[in-house]
Amino acid sequence: MPLSTTPSPERTHIGFFGLRNAGKSSLVNAVTGQELALVSEIKGTTTDPVKKAMELLPLGPVVIIDTPGMDDEGPLGEMRVKKARQVLNYTDIAVLTVDACKGLQDADRRLISLFHEKNIPYIIAYNKSDLPESKMTREHGKTQNTICVSAETKENIHELKEMIACLVREPENQKHIVADLLETNDIVVLVTPIDSSAPKGRLILPQQQTIRDILDAGAIAIVSRESELQRTLSSLNRKPKLVITDSQVFGQVSRDTPADILLTSFSILFARYKGNLSLAVEGAAHLGRLQDGDTVLISEGCTHHQQCGDIGTVKLPAWIRNYTGKEINFAFTSGTEFPETLSEYALIIHCGGCMLNEKEMQYRLRHAAGCGVPITNYGIAIAQMNGILERSLEPFPEILEIL
Repeated sequence: MPLSTTPSPERTHIGFFGLRNAGKSSLVNAVTGQELALVSEIKGTTTDPVKKAMELLPLGPVVIIDTPGMDDEGPLGEMRVKKARQVLNYTDIAVLTVDACKGLQDADRRLISLFHEKNIPYIIAYNKSDLPESKMTREHGKTQNTICVSAETKENIHELKEMIACLVREPENQKHIVADLLETNDIVVLVTPIDSSAPKGRLILPQQQTIRDILDAGAIAIVSRESELQRTLSSLNRKPKLVITDSQVFGQVSRDTPADILLTSFSILFARYKGNLSLAVEGAAHLGRLQDGDTVLISEGCTHHQQCGDIGTVKLPAWIRNYTGKEINFAFTSGTEFPETLSEYALIIHCGGCMLNEKEMQYRLRHAAGCGVPITNYGIAIAQMNGILERSLEPFPEILEIL
């Protein structure tokens, strides 16, 4: 992904929900001006959530999500409804599409209750309002969160987009990955291993985003492999403010970085950026409390082809067994999959979440806390097992107080 492209996790996620044949897919196509979603008179045409990252005026960079009907039936239908409900976990704004000829149904009302429960701002779009049998008339007009539209005639589609734009919440405080720790002309060294799992010809997303954040701060970013770190540090004419490393080489980088240089990891920075760093630090303490037969859930926010030496499925389990000396069981999830029931897990170790938006990451943290299951992330767990957690948190003195 080029540095000029807004990553999907940083875009406003707009989900279109409703019953089968309410015209969700037609409305998505009308709003986007593209044949993004498959349209048919047959109920249940949309079988899986369809996502598209795009620029949508007057909103800017967004992700549009078309979902299956929430009234789908049968074993497959139940699976589709479950997929649609999962979309709520990362939806920033919801558009409830209602068939204006039928009006609000009980399933629509249940969806509205879910929007309130998950604190999702929403709009009710009464589609097909151009039809003679429509129960919605023009006298209903446009209220604060209700509008009559027609995907067929494009009536009020522009007004709907403006309503959505009004619901986009500006962050109360500008969030940074690392820029708030830096001053102009500070030097930051980023350690990025280039091994068989590294994407060919490019850097992974958290590395790209961190470099951009450093540049936005007016600081200087220097990128090195772990094998060249010592040579890189000795070649500098002044001490860097910070070294940021990929978690899987945390131990080696800690040994090669002088004690008077601050050290942390991409994973720790992202825990602070879109998660809850203090919660993850508290969760890491549970590594030492694991017992024989406990099950640890290792969860990744992205999906990728697993290779020999994969950090999530191979390296982390080996390090944990070696650190604890216990016979630990492991379960794995990736992408948008995250268990609704967590009672069987003694600990959750999550990736940095660079491919998840903040809404999704916050949901997972709240869900774990609500189930009483400790949760940490890759970088914090690895620092704990290498005995360098306190050092890796020195850039964040407020977090050190909880250790």
